[in-house]
Amino acid sequence: MNEQQESRPRVRVAVVFGGRNSEHAVSLMGAGGVLAAIDRSKYEVVPIGIATDGRWVLAPDGQRFEIEGGELPAVDESGTTLALPSDNGRIVALDAGRIPTTLGQVDVVFPLLHGAYGEDGTIQGLLEMAGVRYVGSGVLASAVGMDKAYMKTLLAGAGLPVGPYVVVRDRDWRLEPERVIKDVEALGWPVFVKPSRAGSSQGISRADDLRELERAIELAREHDPKVLVEAAIEGREIECAVLESPGDEPPAASLPGEIVINDDHEFYDFTAKYIGSDTSLAVPADLPAAASDELRRMAVAAFEALGCEGLARVDFFYTPSGELIVNEINTMPGFTATSMAPQLWDATGVPYAELIDRMIQLALGRPAGLR
Repeated sequence: MNEQQESRPRVRVAVVFGGRNSEHAVSLMGAGGVLAAIDRSKYEVVPIGIATDGRWVLAPDGQRFEIEGGELPAVDESGTTLALPSDNGRIVALDAGRIPTTLGQVDVVFPLLHGAYGEDGTIQGLLEMAGVRYVGSGVLASAVGMDKAYMKTLLAGAGLPVGPYVVVRDRDWRLEPERVIKDVEALGWPVFVKPSRAGSSQGISRADDLRELERAIELAREHDPKVLVEAAIEGREIECAVLESPGDEPPAASLPGEIVINDDHEFYDFTAKYIGSDTSLAVPADLPAAASDELRRMAVAAFEALGCEGLARVDFFYTPSGELIVNEINTMPGFTATSMAPQLWDATGVPYAELIDRMIQLALGRPAGLR
């Protein structure tokens, strides 16, 4: 580092991770990757963990959060308690028995949060209220992207193909289970049952008959009282990552990739994603050139239909007849160096550290508030 670089002030980035939901550990694993890869000559990092009880704490810098011996990582709750950011990014430390002190302002927040109370527009709304710039999609896109039922409605409204599904709301299941079952049976067997507002394949299961359906709905309801039941679609699972472009350029789509898992998993569940070592990503996916081009076009269309910003990952089914069906869009996909979205961009020519830099720079280039 030369003298001029040393004198230039670094951008102060608060990397926020954890959260009070079932994807707490997944968030930490992504944060560990970012903390290790971010350019320290360019960025000063303030690592902030959100404990499972919702408390914000100052976390150790440079820590790698990994699954060890089957144990999932968690935020160390013994760290200094922090007040929520306010006053244009000022963070206050609240040590017990001491006068509150300020840690200074941050220029931008990188919210590496997944699931409810993070990826769903809640932290985005908090940061908007505080007038703080942040990485990723805004309130509406985050909320719609988190709720698969509304997501499908919006995607279909934009002319994008989605598979058949039934929404099972809490009141419907408690008061009219017979009607719900009749609606689901019209989809045909098997079906896939998932929480409407959860990610990382948490609470998802396959049902081949009525008995399994009831059990699958109850499992999904452990994560969310609102449940989505989808018709099984025969086809390959193809993913594409979309990255916002600077200025007035349209968003860019990565090369498509295909998830390859072994026969021990019926579908791409949490174990296959984060614990099993027998899954891989083939990039580029073996698709006809026309199908690959159309998939990338549709991925950008889905990104724009929700009004996404920063990065998103769009998941598709590619059927034996050559049809492309949008499964879902993730506005804050898994973000370890080996997660799908970073791998897709790495294969497209944007390495992990550069992807982190681009996302932060995009956030710095956007104003807080309406845009």
